[in-house]
Amino acid sequence: MISTADGVEVVATREQAVSLQHPPLLVLDALTAFLDAEGLGSGPISWQRIGEGHSNVTYLLRRGERALVLRRGPRPPLPKSTHDMVRESRIQLLVKAEGIAVPNIVAVCADESVLGVPFYVMDYLDGVVITDVEPVGLDAPHQRRATAFAAVDALVKLHSVDVTQGGLAKVGKPEGYLQRQVATFSSLWDATTRRAVPEVKAVASWLSTHIPSSQRASVVHGDYRIGNLMFAHGAPPRVLAILDWEMATVGDPLADLGYFLATYVEAGAAKTPLALTPVTSREGYPTRAELAARYGAATGLDLSDLRWYQALALWKAAVFCEAIYTRWLDGERAGDQFAPTLAEGVPALARESAALIFG
Repeated sequence: MISTADGVEVVATREQAVSLQHPPLLVLDALTAFLDAEGLGSGPISWQRIGEGHSNVTYLLRRGERALVLRRGPRPPLPKSTHDMVRESRIQLLVKAEGIAVPNIVAVCADESVLGVPFYVMDYLDGVVITDVEPVGLDAPHQRRATAFAAVDALVKLHSVDVTQGGLAKVGKPEGYLQRQVATFSSLWDATTRRAVPEVKAVASWLSTHIPSSQRASVVHGDYRIGNLMFAHGAPPRVLAILDWEMATVGDPLADLGYFLATYVEAGAAKTPLALTPVTSREGYPTRAELAARYGAATGLDLSDLRWYQALALWKAAVFCEAIYTRWLDGERAGDQFAPTLAEGVPALARESAALIFG
């Protein structure tokens, strides 16, 4: 058995798994049987946890010559309609058919008896993810500029996919998307918080009374940022895959742009838990305004309401981070080093959101 601060993470057999108070994340004999049935590698499994891991969990698996990536939800019980690995994999398969760069999914397991939750398996991609460290070749000022623009161009391509027909037409309900976002996250705040953060309520009220008219429907990734892109090694920058499709749906494309800009760190910007790409504060990276202008020129969309979408992104981040913080207070995220920072991080997000709209 392999243990971490929040419990046993990996066990060798099903018998070991059922003896635990909290279910493990990997059960090697069950996983081996599944991979054998799918024809994915041979021999014993070696594993390594990869990624940020604040929500879903990702592992690099090796079996002989085969390198795979497994993605699964956290330990149950899971909130309703979250961590849906079957849906997440289906959306990726649909956008891949439209030419969008995503990982190659090779197996999907809806049978919860294998690992306790559904999961899917992808081919391993040999690339780089840029968050706080840049790879050699993409660290010169002109390559930094090209990297950020490549991210915008990949978003433009995603938003150009036709969502009016085929499987994508059944993924979400674009009508009322923005209204539902505000209502859903307002109710989530009320259900999870145990403290007063006045800006959260003030921003929620403003958002609900200033909802812009969506100009068109598109695939909305929901967590689109440079840290969720895998780039090829070396220059010029090229996006190999868009990662982490947990929150993808069909809705207003400017929700993605607002979130992308909110996570993109400019030099001198206030630090919040949504400052997820600190490298972009370095010399050579374009400004948020330049990124927005490139997106607007490519899509033809009117960006006059862009601050609404940026405020929405920061406000939503405050709400879901509060849910993480409350779970930590309840002892459900033992060993989590991120959650305690949200004591100050959530108010910081709320203040930044309020500053966008109230000045």
